[in-house]
Amino acid sequence: MNKNKSLKASEALLKFWEVQISKSQHASNYFFRKTPSHYHMMLVVMTAYYKQQNLTVEELKTKLFKTSRPKSSSMINEACKEGFFYLVKESRDKRRKYIKPTKRFIKEYDFYLTTLNKVCI
Repeated sequence: MNKNKSLKASEALLKFWEVQISKSQHASNYFFRKTPSHYHMMLVVMTAYYKQQNLTVEELKTKLFKTSRPKSSSMINEACKEGFFYLVKESRDKRRKYIKPTKRFIKEYDFYLTTLNKVCI
């Protein structure tokens, strides 16, 4: 990559970051940037949502890299408590719970993607 492309990419990322920081009133901006694992959790849940796949809590715990199962549980519980995700019990097996994003968080996430696309295109 030449210097001009690198500079443009850096400027685009800086602009994106500044826009995101200006939207810091969205609690999700802070919450999902706490650690790489928080960000990864957001991406895994939202990918499953957009693929219209059911994602169980246990599957999510397994997918989160470099995060212990107790820490994964804590992160999931905190995301639910903050109103970003919610759990749905399976009708046949009440022990199995699916994790879903809330409507509010879907709206915030869509705004995040729109902003990212505008800045990086």
